[in-house]
Amino acid sequence: MPVELELHNEPLPLSAPFRIAGHVFEAMPATIVTLRDGDHIGRGEAAGVYYNDDHPGQMLATLERLRPRIEAGLDRETLRTLLPAGGARNALDCALWELESQRSGQPVWKLAGLESVAPLVTTFTVGADDPDVMAERAASYRQARALKLKLTGEASLDIARVRAVRARCPDAWIGVDANQGYAADTLPSLLPVLVEARISLLEQPCVRGEEQQLDGIARAVPFAADESILDLAELEARHARFDVINIKLDKCGGLTEGLMMARRARELGKQVMVGNMAGTSLAAAPAFVLGQYCDVVDLDGPIFMARDRTPSVRYEDGRIHCGDEVWGPKARA
Repeated sequence: MPVELELHNEPLPLSAPFRIAGHVFEAMPATIVTLRDGDHIGRGEAAGVYYNDDHPGQMLATLERLRPRIEAGLDRETLRTLLPAGGARNALDCALWELESQRSGQPVWKLAGLESVAPLVTTFTVGADDPDVMAERAASYRQARALKLKLTGEASLDIARVRAVRARCPDAWIGVDANQGYAADTLPSLLPVLVEARISLLEQPCVRGEEQQLDGIARAVPFAADESILDLAELEARHARFDVINIKLDKCGGLTEGLMMARRARELGKQVMVGNMAGTSLAAAPAFVLGQYCDVVDLDGPIFMARDRTPSVRYEDGRIHCGDEVWGPKARA
């Protein structure tokens, strides 16, 4: 069925700079796709994958080239053959989900095969900083049940960070994210401290493409793949060295492939995690649907934005709540 396509980019500044291994972010620019069919709309927001040079300028140009094909009407399976995994496909895929939701009058979660949805315990992320600063920031998340700490690959400093946060937050579930910061000669010094500090997850310890460095290193805590596994094909090829698969819609190209990855990861005996590339509630809402299938949820992106959309997701008692008015049959552009 033909649709009207609207495309634009938004700068989406963060409320404060955010540091991870090798990068400091001050904004998370995104491409916004809107599909219109009479009174029905479908929207998607995607930031792309910065370490793959997948950015909004390129995403917007890619989608603009496909405008005639998109406006003629296409389904999500066809989309998977037209575009590779990445931000452009994610934004359009999510817009197609919401458009179908409004046309059918059914919530996206029901179209995705769920009987119901529930609020999800989410991690609250602490950017890399001095240990005392990170401990103070972690403690400031008074409602948090789960925390994720960004590490930088500086082993002695990361050890101090982990110990400082655990001392201030003795009861929280804590995971750490190295963002490719470690190698075979540095990782072993960190692992005993993670065990000592009761850390429940180590995300992306190694550089993407150098996963063989993990061979022979005992996984004293579960290892999660983020940058190492982007889509379904990479899940098949690289899952063996990881215990948990972090699915992000910007990486895999949308909710359609994200759901496929979650099912396949389960078949492979892996735990499933849903993450985000920051972004507003429009990016968090599709990931919230995927999160219903996940063991670990990291969907705190909207709290880092200088301004969120209205209506928005809500954070209460350490959980993310997302209603159908945010993205689905009750939503309005």
